[in-house]
Amino acid sequence: MVLHEGELGVADVPQPTPGPGQVRLRVTRAGICGSDLHVRVDPDVSADVAAEVGYPDFMRAKQRVVMGHEFTGAVDAYGPGCRRRWRPGQAVVALPLIRHGDDIHMIGLSTEAPGAYAEYMLVAEDAAMPVPAGLPPDLAALTEPLAVAYHAVRRGEVARRDPAVVIGCGPIGLAVILILKALGVRHVVASDYSAGRRELAWACGADVVVDPAVESPWEMLGDGPVTSAPELYGTGLDALHALRSVPGLPWWSALTAAQRLGAGPRGAVVFECVGVPGVIEEIVTRAPFQSRVVVVGVCMRPDTFRPTMASNKEIDLRFSFCYDPAEFRATLHLVARRKLDPRPLLTGVVGLDGVAGAFDELGRAGRHAKILVDPWLK
Repeated sequence: MVLHEGELGVADVPQPTPGPGQVRLRVTRAGICGSDLHVRVDPDVSADVAAEVGYPDFMRAKQRVVMGHEFTGAVDAYGPGCRRRWRPGQAVVALPLIRHGDDIHMIGLSTEAPGAYAEYMLVAEDAAMPVPAGLPPDLAALTEPLAVAYHAVRRGEVARRDPAVVIGCGPIGLAVILILKALGVRHVVASDYSAGRRELAWACGADVVVDPAVESPWEMLGDGPVTSAPELYGTGLDALHALRSVPGLPWWSALTAAQRLGAGPRGAVVFECVGVPGVIEEIVTRAPFQSRVVVVGVCMRPDTFRPTMASNKEIDLRFSFCYDPAEFRATLHLVARRKLDPRPLLTGVVGLDGVAGAFDELGRAGRHAKILVDPWLK
């Protein structure tokens, strides 16, 4: 499936030949990512940002690109210099990065590294990981998007007792819910305007699911988080009054010790999974004091928020993008050990000739979450 000037079409291309340290995979499943939907329409915006951070080979609209960076496949052939770690036919997943000489390329997002919307593709042997026995390809292919969510949750430093709020229940928002619940977070509030996505949020384990057009997710956090400046200041004064009433007690030492044990005001951990201008400002304005906000949604356009509001409320604003190799492997094994069940994410499978229609369907934010591509499906 080749993308060119925003149009997707099936084409015959030469079978890839693995170079040094590379493995050719026979693709069994590939996931359609939300970022693929964005770059199909306007890849040049992402390419400009990628160039600014040192990667000049991100795809552009005028190029012909085979996309697909969420995948699993079977080992088919090795290039020179490989250690040949696995027998032919072994199912693997891999980080979507590959070396050509001294250069590193993003698989499925560059002409230099064709992706998984194809029958065969190349990966780096060092970046590949065997799929545990018994894990079907439909679930193994979800390793990459779940790893994005796993990294985002780690960025949020979420404790089990922290209330968590997920704004936006598209594929990544749903994956964040799955990871939060797999890690034992007790109270997860999910918010989305789409009825279909709200149903999926319930299926993924959210404790509270709201339609923000009808009710506020922030009102579902209970009485713990602080929501006003007088309340925050009053908490400090009340603690000071109580501690000073104990004769001989150094109140400053007691207060410091209590803070180390987690006492005192504590905000929510909020995951922005929408990627639309204005959402960060809405979260900064509405979230409880001392919240941690993890921005997972990829907003392709400039955005604004009020720093003075974030400062007054001591909001931590963090951005999350990818994952490291250990997180990728940990995610794979969370799924293999059934610590989390990502099956609610799976809402369709298409062949290569169905990819263009699947892109259109996913862009409508209806019942679908993750549509997989089986390149051998006719």
